[in-house]
Amino acid sequence: MTTQKWVYAFGNGKAEGKSDMRNLLGGKGAGLAEMCNLGLPVPPGFTVTTEVCTHYYANRNCYPTELKQQVNDALKQVEQIVGAKFGDAKNPLLVSVRSGARASMPGMMDTVLNLGLNKETVEGLVVRSGDARFAYDSYRRFIQMFSNVVLDIPHHKFEEVIDTIKRDKNYRLDTEMTAEDWKEVVDGSLDIVEKIQKKPFPQDVHEQLWAAAGAVFSSWMNQRAITYRKLNDIPHDWGTAVNIQAMVFGNMGEDCCTGVAFTRNPSTGENAFYGEYLVNAQGEDVVAGIRTPQHLTMKGKKDNQSDLPAMEEVMPAVFKQLDDVRLKLEKHYRDMQDIEFTVQQSKLYMLQTRTGKRTAPAALKIAVDMVSEGVITKQEAIKRIEPSSLDQLLHPTLDPKAKKQIIAKGLPASPGAASGKVVFSADEAEQLTAQGNKVILCRIETSPEDIHGMHAAKGIVTSRGGMTSHAAVVARGMGRACVAGAGEIHIEYAKQQMTVKGVTVKAGEVITIDGSTGEVMLGEVATIQPELSGDFGTLMAWADSMRRMKVRANAETPLDARTARKFGAEGIGLCRTEHMFFDTDRIIAMREMIIADDEKGRRTALAKLEPIQKKDFIELFNIMDGLPVTIRLLDPPLHEFLPKSEAEMAEVAKAAGTTVEKVAKRSSQLHESNPMLGHRGCRLGISYPEIYEMQARAIFTAAIEIQKSGKAVTPEIMIPLVATKKELDILKEMIDRVAGEVMKSSGAKLTYLVGTMIELPRAALRAGEIAETAQFFSFGTNDLTQTTFGLSRDDAASFLPDYYRSGVFEHDPFATLDQDGVGELIKIAVERGRKTRSDIKLGICGEHGGDPNSVKFCNRAGLDYVSCSPYRVPIARLAAAQAAIEDQKDIDARRNAA
Repeated sequence: MTTQKWVYAFGNGKAEGKSDMRNLLGGKGAGLAEMCNLGLPVPPGFTVTTEVCTHYYANRNCYPTELKQQVNDALKQVEQIVGAKFGDAKNPLLVSVRSGARASMPGMMDTVLNLGLNKETVEGLVVRSGDARFAYDSYRRFIQMFSNVVLDIPHHKFEEVIDTIKRDKNYRLDTEMTAEDWKEVVDGSLDIVEKIQKKPFPQDVHEQLWAAAGAVFSSWMNQRAITYRKLNDIPHDWGTAVNIQAMVFGNMGEDCCTGVAFTRNPSTGENAFYGEYLVNAQGEDVVAGIRTPQHLTMKGKKDNQSDLPAMEEVMPAVFKQLDDVRLKLEKHYRDMQDIEFTVQQSKLYMLQTRTGKRTAPAALKIAVDMVSEGVITKQEAIKRIEPSSLDQLLHPTLDPKAKKQIIAKGLPASPGAASGKVVFSADEAEQLTAQGNKVILCRIETSPEDIHGMHAAKGIVTSRGGMTSHAAVVARGMGRACVAGAGEIHIEYAKQQMTVKGVTVKAGEVITIDGSTGEVMLGEVATIQPELSGDFGTLMAWADSMRRMKVRANAETPLDARTARKFGAEGIGLCRTEHMFFDTDRIIAMREMIIADDEKGRRTALAKLEPIQKKDFIELFNIMDGLPVTIRLLDPPLHEFLPKSEAEMAEVAKAAGTTVEKVAKRSSQLHESNPMLGHRGCRLGISYPEIYEMQARAIFTAAIEIQKSGKAVTPEIMIPLVATKKELDILKEMIDRVAGEVMKSSGAKLTYLVGTMIELPRAALRAGEIAETAQFFSFGTNDLTQTTFGLSRDDAASFLPDYYRSGVFEHDPFATLDQDGVGELIKIAVERGRKTRSDIKLGICGEHGGDPNSVKFCNRAGLDYVSCSPYRVPIARLAAAQAAIEDQKDIDARRNAA
């Protein structure tokens, strides 16, 4: 029987793994293995696979029995390559222990550096390096990280020891600390651990190693990692790998450094080497934002007006080597890479490569540029863009003509503009956002624990950190505006305020930030709508040429309709006519109609509304210019239109020539216990056919007027909430009669369609019968989800989090379509509807129409179009193209297999 392999080694120019094994080795492990295979300088090490993590959680935090021996064997290989021994007092091997999930999760899980140091091995490191200061600095870093990650002792406890010594000796910087100072820090740190733990800091290096590995596996289920996975749709059962690797030191002196780089600019997409480094530092110093890093290139230094020397200046030979590695990796992976490196005594070592996170504008530019460079195909470019990331491009930016009171400037860490109330904690950001406020999260530096607040905030400001700090990387990934390293700002958490150049901004006051320029401004600054052209237009043109499904918009106002056209909508898939009745110039007439005693009174009120409705439809038809317009007749229950306050009731009573008491009585009569399933949709049309008659007449007279002006018009009249064919028959017969009357009186002919929304399970199951009458179906997935699950969309939010935690739901079923249940009903309705009427037009018009995963389902289900909110039209266009490419790939694979 073959023993399962749990450990994969790498180093000395060869590796047991490779890049396509990321599911097993995680992204970091696969990257390290591939860099070894490419002949790049990588410190030796080994990867403990993601399957160990799965086993660990499935077996009550226990490891596979064979793991210990496999780890020991791999550790011996590392010892042989490095020429040092783990735990040896004279020549100690030190290792790093890092997480590495298959999907990049920057900063979400835990890392321990310099593992293998204890009271004996630190003296061996002193002798081997010839630098006592370096050795004790490394030891205190290890104690801090191990204590924080494994023993859960807060980081600040150890920082207080350092701060006390610096204060006593009048030091300003850590670099002023001597070997004796760091030795004192080590002793103080060990005392803290023993005081809190009631036992000494572990001195056995093997105990250290297994404790650190266990902490990394445990960090897969820490709150920040769970939150990140939920925000980025990463399954909880993937697990993480653990990478154990020989340490190389960027903190051994002035010929040492550590850095993070991107092979192209992750903010703009410019094809220029981009990154930061710190001399005499370890990797965590760069991403933690504890020290302000220096730029790699002269160009980066100049662009950011930095006085600090660039790596290109002070280490030209090593920089040239790093630049060659950058070009080699990008050529090999055919995508922009995010790399980590350390230089130890002028020798370069590569510690990581992964596909780099980038802003939406950068993603577009990189994809389009790589097509023009011949690196990738147009199909690959389309697949590279995350559809939901386009949201970053479709929202306002600061108006350059607006007055701005700039109070500070930091680094332009993540583009976009945002205004909001200042908050100083992630929890407060989340709470205020839940109450409907827009907030800007202001921190000295962010940490992974702030992820929930960063997601809730409209923008982020930090006073420390660089372009590759935690705040910058996470903000770019989330599409949040971010200004990092605004060092002039002095943030005081205790006083709930920040000061800069004599200006004090307190919590709750409004500021505006521009993540594209790094500016922080007082108050709210005006914005302008984005211009979509260039790379966006190029990529969307490619997408449009490859997709099968049309994309329409949900729109009933001229502004929404124009916005939809600007974003490439191919018609209106849902015009909710009830939204047209809430304007002040028409709500009174609507309310008159509702409180009328008889049909005559209702028709009198409706006569006031008809010309207004006609005008609305003329505007929409004009804007859509011959594209299809699907108009849903009145859907919500009538009580929603009635006034709630006495003053409004008096206004309605006066207009209708009746009493306030009668208005109140009518409101009470119309009240329903469960209005979602009550007197609404086509049921209103059956009870009060004069309402639908008025709307149909307004649609037809508007369409004929447009037609007579020489323009094409394609009205599609949609009956909501149909459960039976008979309901639709009655209402279609009435609509056809009104159409005949309008055409006869105008002497014009008009082509139109009558169809229905499929939003009840019964309608989906009886779709074959309903299609005898309906010329099109539009799946109203908001209500279809409610009625399939028996869930109220308005009330479910209070308990859905419990369902996510329990694993009942992976996603909010109102945001991402439930493909197993609701999707099954849609597929049944498609199949049965087409069997009856082969040319039936099929679409979807719920919120799911703009969700990329739902759009891909719609493509597979054979729908003709999706309809979504105007700002999600580009997202749906791109998702539809990706769906078409994926489906074609599946067809080709099946054909080749046959």
